[in-house]
Amino acid sequence: MKPDVDYTLYLVTDRDLMTTATVEDSVELAIKGGVTLVQLREKTANSNEFYNTAVNVRHVCRKYNITLIIHDRVDIALAVDADGVHVGQHDIPAKIVRDIIGPEKILGISASNLSEALAAANAGADYLGVGAMQATNTKNDANLTSMTELAEIRSKVKLPIVVIGGIGHDNAFSFAQAGVDGLAVVSAIVAQNDITKATKELKSEFLRGLSKE
Repeated sequence: MKPDVDYTLYLVTDRDLMTTATVEDSVELAIKGGVTLVQLREKTANSNEFYNTAVNVRHVCRKYNITLIIHDRVDIALAVDADGVHVGQHDIPAKIVRDIIGPEKILGISASNLSEALAAANAGADYLGVGAMQATNTKNDANLTSMTELAEIRSKVKLPIVVIGGIGHDNAFSFAQAGVDGLAVVSAIVAQNDITKATKELKSEFLRGLSKE
């Protein structure tokens, strides 16, 4: 059965930005701070490194009953029995991914505009990663999504939406007010010296915004 997912605070890993010795350490500290969902993204690791890291992160996520999504690599996701896969617009076509992983795994799809969002919904997405909302070191070549475009996506697509790209403590409140289901965060968590504290503060700000809706 497909797991229930809390999209409130969605950690996307990045070993080039993390302040810890290992990815799994970064993930565990973030989970202790309130992260509700983890995406393992390994842009530079070879397949063996990716697999071994995924095994370790899967262990941490199971320890805390946290959903684990693998970025792009369907083979790694299946090999470690992750909860799902996230793909972008230039990755394996979403319909193919759905055929491979089956109906019980979670499928997330990136979208920067309404047409991509509608196509993702038709392809069987369980949630959308919308953005990049701002240019960042991890999304410096991404198409930016305006708040107007985000509002249009929110009004036309009923899937859960997490926003990504430049998300941090200074704008968490405003995104909560925009009606999204969660924040997908990289550097505002993994690049911080105190990951657990940064995560708690970010989640608190987002929840404060939700309470004001």
